Amino acid sequence: MTKLILGQTLSFTGNPFTDGPDAAHHERRGAVVIDGGKITAVGPADQIKSAHPNAEVTDMDDHLLMAGFIDAHVHYPQTAIIASWGKRLIDWLNTYTFPEERRFADPEYAAKIANAYCDFALSNGTTTAASFCTIHPESVDAYFQAAADRNMRMVGGKTCMNRNAIDGLHDTTQSAYDDSKALIDRWHGTGRATYAITPRFSPTSTDDQLAALGGLWSERPTCLMQTHLSEQTEEIAWVRELFPNARDYLDTYEQHGLVREGAIMGHSIHLTDREIATMRDHGVTIAHCPTSNTFIGSGLCDVTGLNAAGVTTGLATDTGGGSSFSMLHTMAAAYEVAQLRGDALHASHLLYLATVSSAKTLGLSDKIGNLEAGKEADLIALNLASTAPIELSSARATDIWESIFPTIMMGDDRAISGVWIAGQRQTLT
Repeated sequence: MTKLILGQTLSFTGNPFTDGPDAAHHERRGAVVIDGGKITAVGPADQIKSAHPNAEVTDMDDHLLMAGFIDAHVHYPQTAIIASWGKRLIDWLNTYTFPEERRFADPEYAAKIANAYCDFALSNGTTTAASFCTIHPESVDAYFQAAADRNMRMVGGKTCMNRNAIDGLHDTTQSAYDDSKALIDRWHGTGRATYAITPRFSPTSTDDQLAALGGLWSERPTCLMQTHLSEQTEEIAWVRELFPNARDYLDTYEQHGLVREGAIMGHSIHLTDREIATMRDHGVTIAHCPTSNTFIGSGLCDVTGLNAAGVTTGLATDTGGGSSFSMLHTMAAAYEVAQLRGDALHASHLLYLATVSSAKTLGLSDKIGNLEAGKEADLIALNLASTAPIELSSARATDIWESIFPTIMMGDDRAISGVWIAGQRQTLT
């Protein structure tokens, strides 16, 4: 049955980093038409209603209808250790991450955390995420199965690492290739699943393993590839020691066929001019992780500069190095990080990063990320008066951006008043 959802609507017709806030289109009283799991029309409510007199109507009053949030970089296996006290990246990995990830050899535990993560994501308005799993194929099966049970469009892959981790958390060059290939054949393109070949980062893979994964990617070119790049200065120095023949950090991937369109680099804070130019020229994208970068003290990513350089950049929680499952909280952190760099991101920039730009980052902009006809009907409703302080602040608004901004800066899961996956409204936990 054709469905009609009423409320304020917000969609993007361009890029606010180049076109300003006018790149977004807002209807004060709008409507979204859903048929067969896809958006078939968006426009003024009166006009849409008259064209679809027999549609099933859901009226969200003055709540804001928009595309669901897209989290471009997470570690679902770190769900249980989010917000753990730590010093710096390597200490944090050895103290919390690696011992926790070792538990994912147990399929029951993997399924428990995968289901919890998907529920947490949906309750925060995240309808798509790109996750690193663990070295265990069971962790990938659990993740994609939990997503399939909710019909979520998700990206993920087995994390590959054959050195510099604790006992019980190494694979080999051959097992990384074999496991990843089998998982690709099982999951990639099945339902709404997209597989990403996933070396954790250069320090945990030998040249042979990186080369094997680059070879696999050439055999399965429709997959994505996700990894980490230039998160902390100590990490970059470590990479220089481990790969003395590489021109820079990016070159450790480039030498092995892992730098091309479809590659997603998490963090990418401390980049050289050569790395930025190479990423732009080869269609490599970046997942900006502001809560993680501040929580672990990594640095301040230059999002505006990357956009100006032509490098597509999406937004990510980096759960559990990031300190929140909420993309609203992550947008607030992105604003604060930019302010520390002397750059004030507009509300339109933040929402664009969390939807359209994240979809582009994951190579999924033909399917999701915007409220427009032809896209899959993954959308959310935002209550722009979800708490008393937000309501008081937004009541002073003179335009939609002033109305939205308090929710970006102070909102949480209470602001998520509705989530639709492929047109089906979800029961939020």
